[in-house]
Amino acid sequence: MACLPAVVEGAAITVFAPMLLGITYLEAAILGSILAAVSPAVVVPLMLDFMKKKLGTKKGIPTLILGASSLDDVFVIVVFTILLGMHAGSYDSVYLKLLEIPEAVLSGAAIGALTGYALYRLFERYHLRATKMTIVVVACAVLLTWLEEELKTKLEMSALIGVMTVGIILLEKTQHRAHKISEKLSKIWIFAEILLFVLVGAQVDVGVALDAGAAGALLILIGLIARSIGTYISVLGAGFNFREKLFCVVSYIPKATVQAAIGAVPLAAGVGAGEVILAVSVLSILITAPLGAIGIMFTGKRWLQG
Repeated sequence: MACLPAVVEGAAITVFAPMLLGITYLEAAILGSILAAVSPAVVVPLMLDFMKKKLGTKKGIPTLILGASSLDDVFVIVVFTILLGMHAGSYDSVYLKLLEIPEAVLSGAAIGALTGYALYRLFERYHLRATKMTIVVVACAVLLTWLEEELKTKLEMSALIGVMTVGIILLEKTQHRAHKISEKLSKIWIFAEILLFVLVGAQVDVGVALDAGAAGALLILIGLIARSIGTYISVLGAGFNFREKLFCVVSYIPKATVQAAIGAVPLAAGVGAGEVILAVSVLSILITAPLGAIGIMFTGKRWLQG
């Protein structure tokens, strides 16, 4: 789930984009790496809601999708960086760059585990109220995000994995406090969710998306079909029934955050097909974000067992 769906979708786009859009294979690969990312802005709040309602939690389906989607984004962004570097001729070794994927995951998990344990010891000693504990946890999450940026030249680290690991450690070590913090965070998320979607929407240029036309929409559809096959293969041995597997497939459809963040980077970097890449990236948000969100809500309520 962390890489196979993205690899299959990226490969399909790399093959078909030159035929449909008239771009080179390297430019198609760059586009594929952008489109292959699942959107945490859509997936995370919905999975948290399912976890709150205890839907699919017995088999850990929402947790699986949360964790895998975070790894998926780390994997895709590293691959995108490699391909963009290849276009600029700045990378001598692709293999060394690929090593940054496990480096980012392992370092993020290690730093997150240390942070989580430190917070557990702090809460055990000082018996803070739920509101103060939540503020401390949020501050640590912000600190981990800052640390990711600061360490970029020395160490690859995934702040997303680190923040998730903090939550896992707290849940394992002090479950009653973790649930109290979760309740407070769910209230903060009401505002944060609105802000997140407004920011994503503010980056979408509908005119640019329309320039991609039918060829762009067809390419996105081909990529989604390939991605769905990859996702289904990924969960074959997970012990899920047919509907639960299809729910995982639907959950990996939405695209928004990553595409909005890096869709314009190739254009700024001087990639020849930069405008086409941006147009298809924006079009993918307009098509998949609402359809994916509706699909997840519809199938989750009907197909996940409480």
